[in-house]
Amino acid sequence: MIPTNGIDMHVHEAGSPGQPLVVLCHGFPELGYSWRHQLPALAEAGYHVVAPDQRGYGDTTKPEAIEDYDILHLTDDLLGLLDALGEEQAVVVGHDWGSIVLSGLVLRAPERVRGACWMSVPFVRRPHAPPTEIFKQLFVDIWFYMLYFQEPGVADADLGKDPATTMRRFLCAISGDATAEQMTALASARDGRGMVDRLPEVDGLPAWLSQADLDHYVEVFSRTGFTGGLNWYRNLDRNWSLTPTFVDAHVTVPGCFIGGQKDPVLMMTPPESMKELVDDLRGITLVPDAGHWVQQEKPRAVNEALLSFLAGL
Repeated sequence: MIPTNGIDMHVHEAGSPGQPLVVLCHGFPELGYSWRHQLPALAEAGYHVVAPDQRGYGDTTKPEAIEDYDILHLTDDLLGLLDALGEEQAVVVGHDWGSIVLSGLVLRAPERVRGACWMSVPFVRRPHAPPTEIFKQLFVDIWFYMLYFQEPGVADADLGKDPATTMRRFLCAISGDATAEQMTALASARDGRGMVDRLPEVDGLPAWLSQADLDHYVEVFSRTGFTGGLNWYRNLDRNWSLTPTFVDAHVTVPGCFIGGQKDPVLMMTPPESMKELVDDLRGITLVPDAGHWVQQEKPRAVNEALLSFLAGL
């Protein structure tokens, strides 16, 4: 447990202090546990690695106020983590929402980031309008999960009713093992159903997800609920209003991208756009047969790409 920015942050740690620091930032609905395959591999290669349960997740503090989950709080959490560890800089790796936090961090405090690796969600330009306004125009007749997540209490109850079903269906639906039909289950007409009912049930777990792994997620989210992570989505428009200086901003620190070739997120936000926005982009790696949970699905390929990026810094 590490105190940072007014909260207590639970971190998984490997390697020894004094070695180059790598911080691994998870997404939704995940935990620091999602980096279980990267922690030992990076430590063995000579790095000090920490993977926090970020604000609102796991054993880390869960503030009640929605605005306490905006991008300033989330990036300040990481800056405070570096301070608590006595480090001026770290290589920061973000997956999913962790990538969005990384994007904020490299623009707010580039001097603290030695290298940046985005996974599954690339660095993108600040939109021209608040995100939910854009989503409402794009998804007029289609149910869209980010809009569904906006109303406090609604998605919280839906996802929290049976965390075992939620996590099993969610993790399987957008993995590389899912069929095209399963991956598009969330892009359907508005018909009164919530999120969990839209996610297809699966006959068995994919090879990359053991029952013990799933049980760990279920135990934690059964205890904590999903509100902390959902509150990150409820700050999409607030984050936009807080970052007017991000308009047309470029990333100046060395960066790379790693994603799964079958990740449906990349159809909405292709990583090739980073070539114009990251001044020192050192590679885009698309892992075959991997979906959204790339570091869990294909750890060997991800570790190789990560270590190659780290070696070049």
